Amino acid sequence: MELQRRTIAKVIAAAFIFNLVVMGAGAWFAYQEAPPIPDKMVGPDGQTVATGEDIRDGKKAFQRDGLMNHGSILGNGAYYGEDYTADALELKTQFMRTYYAEQRYGDTYENLPSEEQAAIADVVKSDMDDSYDGGNIQYSQAELFAHNQVREEYVQRYHEGSHERGVPVDMIDNEEEARQFADFAMWTAWFSHTDRPAGDHSYTNDWPYAPGAGNDATGAAMTWSVIAMVLLVAGAGFGIWLYNSVRLPEPSAEGLSVPEPGDVSVFPSQRSALRFVPVAAGLFLAQVLLGGLLAHFYIERAGFFGVEEIFGVHILQILPFAMAKTWHIDLGILWIAATWLGAGLFLPPLLTGHEPKHQSTLVDGLLGAIVVVTVGGLGGIWLGANGYFDGNLWWLLGNEGLEYLEVGKVWQGGLLVGFGLWAALAVRGLKPLLDKEPPYGLAHMILYAGGSIALLFTAGFFFTPTTNIAVTEFWRWWVVHMWVEGAFEFFIVAIIGLTLVSMNLLSRRSAEKAVMLQALLVMSTGVIGVSHHYWWVGMPDMWVPIGSVFSTLELIPLVFILYEALGQYQAMNEGGSFPYRLPFMFIIASGVWNFVGAGVLGFFINLPLINYYEHGTYLTVGHAHAAMFGAFGFLALGMVTYMLQISIKPGRWDGSWLRAAFWCWNVGLALMVFVSVLPVGFLQLEAVFTESYAVGRSLAFYNQPIVQNLFWARLPGDTLIIVGTALYAADLVRKRFVLRRSEDEPAVDDMAVAEGVLDDD
Repeated sequence: MELQRRTIAKVIAAAFIFNLVVMGAGAWFAYQEAPPIPDKMVGPDGQTVATGEDIRDGKKAFQRDGLMNHGSILGNGAYYGEDYTADALELKTQFMRTYYAEQRYGDTYENLPSEEQAAIADVVKSDMDDSYDGGNIQYSQAELFAHNQVREEYVQRYHEGSHERGVPVDMIDNEEEARQFADFAMWTAWFSHTDRPAGDHSYTNDWPYAPGAGNDATGAAMTWSVIAMVLLVAGAGFGIWLYNSVRLPEPSAEGLSVPEPGDVSVFPSQRSALRFVPVAAGLFLAQVLLGGLLAHFYIERAGFFGVEEIFGVHILQILPFAMAKTWHIDLGILWIAATWLGAGLFLPPLLTGHEPKHQSTLVDGLLGAIVVVTVGGLGGIWLGANGYFDGNLWWLLGNEGLEYLEVGKVWQGGLLVGFGLWAALAVRGLKPLLDKEPPYGLAHMILYAGGSIALLFTAGFFFTPTTNIAVTEFWRWWVVHMWVEGAFEFFIVAIIGLTLVSMNLLSRRSAEKAVMLQALLVMSTGVIGVSHHYWWVGMPDMWVPIGSVFSTLELIPLVFILYEALGQYQAMNEGGSFPYRLPFMFIIASGVWNFVGAGVLGFFINLPLINYYEHGTYLTVGHAHAAMFGAFGFLALGMVTYMLQISIKPGRWDGSWLRAAFWCWNVGLALMVFVSVLPVGFLQLEAVFTESYAVGRSLAFYNQPIVQNLFWARLPGDTLIIVGTALYAADLVRKRFVLRRSEDEPAVDDMAVAEGVLDDD
């Protein structure tokens, strides 16, 4: 089957419009169907328990003080602390039982015989089995008692501090704000057990699993899980058939003139683009060191290998888990993004032999701007979380406090401007190609990929701290999921296509067709696939079938990318003296980890019935690390290796340290994911399924000897990743002294592949 580039381009345009219509309609429904914030929550005598303003102020405290990177809300966030929705629901159930036991039997619930406990449990469940038709939220006397008790519990935990839970003193500044945070958590617990109007399940599809509150998996979760498994088999088969049916030329080093690194000149803008690499490496090293600290926090919640007892240093107060987690996530995004931006500016001269005037200076300026935004954003997070900003400045300049979107809005705006500047510089560098190729050409594709990253980032500006949490989560996942499983995947295939062309392994026309087909598959499934994040956060029920179908279909492009990686591996082995074996090793590893992390682990946890019990457990941690570092991190590191190999003086190239780092990273990631993280996740899944979601996320679960031993088992893998990163950073310092000089007046003839690329119509 021969597909024309023009045909694929038309289908991509149609898929884009379809995605826009579906997700645009979803945005409208998000506002219409979000759980209501009432004017008041009132007791049985009409007394005000909390106001809508208290709930909104509680959400502000939740974001400002970084609580989403300590625990989670509606299953989204960090897994170190409790899930506040599940915790509030569990506490509400317990305190209501306490109230009825005292009122009816004059004793504690635990001391009652089983038949009386069962009677009280039924009353509590009946109290909570209610629907909402508008107006104020009406509490029973038992619910009023429970709400007030939860407030005081949260004051003790999150204001006074709890070292056994890893909560520093004054995490929330004062008692009033801690009580408002409790109001916010209790409101999410309320809509998790309250049926939608004219519905037979709650706003969250009865998530979290809480038998005592009457929450259990719905029939739709089971039905669509079965359908998804059927689609899995069909989708995998379709992906293999498509790969074998569509005539796409495979990369091959045999019989081709692959340019040696020394045959390719280095332009001034490329030397400037290479400066992104050490900056990104510093961020990478800081990230993995913080990752080691975060892993250890699960074992020793108030210290670090006895430092607190020996030196009297309270690391929990100096660098609490929430702050370390915030920086760990942001640094991971920043070092990968910085590396990709540098690679996107390094590759154009290889393809065009074109060096625009002042391009080097402008690239240096972009790097400087990114450094300013990075330092400002990370510093603002600390200042905002520690109360140094008044009024709205805490979320504008400080810590917006939403996972993956932690930095303040001003710094997010700076990053968006940075994307725009990068696009302008890429256009300047690729101009000879852009002028002669059609709109679906390879140079256009790299701009579309980068532009889609920036475009999706704008969704993070559609909400404020006062926006309903369900609507906030709707837009936040537009950025997070559509980046990772849409725009980032698009960028991967585009930049690999550019790299293969620059190595003379594929013609530009062939690369264009391959990139377009894979981009079509990625964008057709990954965009609407975001909807599996909407099942339990208060969004409409329609997302359960839609999310099940499109999440399953996301496997198809991953099968395609895996086959491409295998084809590239074959080309590398057939090449004999092929000079770019080491960069190819990273690119191949990226494809394999993408399939394992995003494909295998991603599909498993995205079955609705599994996700209902698994949502927000260590199984997600395994999926996230394998997909993020394994897929996107290894691609970034592969591009760095390629850039370095071209930029080093001929005869001075030494890839031994990078090769050692490569194996440290791969073995370390495998040990971390398969020896420690996933086993903990399966134990959590069992605890949730047999007891309740709150139990699986409780401190008691984490403190079990077997779980603690599994946390210790993570140490070898984490250590190897840190050692690999340290080797990588040291090697960059070493290679700094053997870089080639750039050409002062470059021309097309200085590039071994440029003429061939420009002549390939």
